[in-house]
Amino acid sequence: MENEIDQTTGIPYSVLDLATVIAGSTPVDTFKHSLDLAKHAEALGYTRYWLAEHHNMISVASSATSVLIGYIAGGTKTIRVGSGGIMLPNHSPLVVAEQFGTLASLYPDRIDLGLGRAPGTDQITAMAIRGSRFNAANDFPEDVQQLEDYFSEDNMNSQVRAIPGEGLDIPIWILGSSTDSARLAAAKGLPYAFASHFAPAQFLTAIKIYRDNFKPSERLKKPYVISCINVVAADTDEIANKLVTSLLQFFMGVITGRRRLLQPPVDSMDDIWNAQEAEAVGQMLGCSFIGGPETIKQDIQSFMDQTKVDEVMVTSHIYDHKARLHSYELFAEIMKTVNAPLVS
Repeated sequence: MENEIDQTTGIPYSVLDLATVIAGSTPVDTFKHSLDLAKHAEALGYTRYWLAEHHNMISVASSATSVLIGYIAGGTKTIRVGSGGIMLPNHSPLVVAEQFGTLASLYPDRIDLGLGRAPGTDQITAMAIRGSRFNAANDFPEDVQQLEDYFSEDNMNSQVRAIPGEGLDIPIWILGSSTDSARLAAAKGLPYAFASHFAPAQFLTAIKIYRDNFKPSERLKKPYVISCINVVAADTDEIANKLVTSLLQFFMGVITGRRRLLQPPVDSMDDIWNAQEAEAVGQMLGCSFIGGPETIKQDIQSFMDQTKVDEVMVTSHIYDHKARLHSYELFAEIMKTVNAPLVS
């Protein structure tokens, strides 16, 4: 893959979709909104549209991730569609190779495969998914290698082959929310996407480890970092600060374990959370960009200058679908004015 930022076209910007279910709706509505957003993002110049694997979460409907990827790819024309990510310990590498080989055969040169080692759920659900392979996360590096082997043309003489999948050029990305996967991505010369939208604390440390230890590969000559970020953009700071309360309530559900469908925005969070909950949610917002166009432009430029990431991937937990579409539209316009960082 090419990983030089083109100064003439700007910094790539993409979408991360959790297929969030809002209060008063069903997954059916969510999937329709996801496809509508994907079409909107494609028209606005977004590079990728990734879907994340989660299980047993009332407000997240992306459990059958590869199925949704097919739905989105089938309803769009040019935007890259992929996983952000497939939680590989939940699956056999062969099955993942077959599924993404099928997707890449149906939608050539448009499918990305992002891989994570977390379960994407709670431990009880992880046990239900993995069964006797409950500790499969320990095998993550070996499973990534096996997956690469299945995609390789050199595997054609093996007793076990991925058909379709074998010989296809399907970009593999390593995902991380801590420093654990940074060394693996670096050692294998693979691009690295960090979940800074909910785990910003180790973001700078992780990308430094990745860059410092990166070994060039046939796929990638230089490190390539995607930062996943929260964005709530609106016409004014005041509107955005109200819209973001849906995200604050979502994060509150994560830290308390009291998950609900995505709630409508409120005028004040004071009656919803206590001081400890507010502080915990605040720690998850380190890579969040909230406000009107000028506010976000200044903040994202500062972020790009500091981190020198190669691409940003936006997730937006906004209750109203039209407001969500407008947020992505505003962000696309902002990104066209942001200067690419000087990478040494």
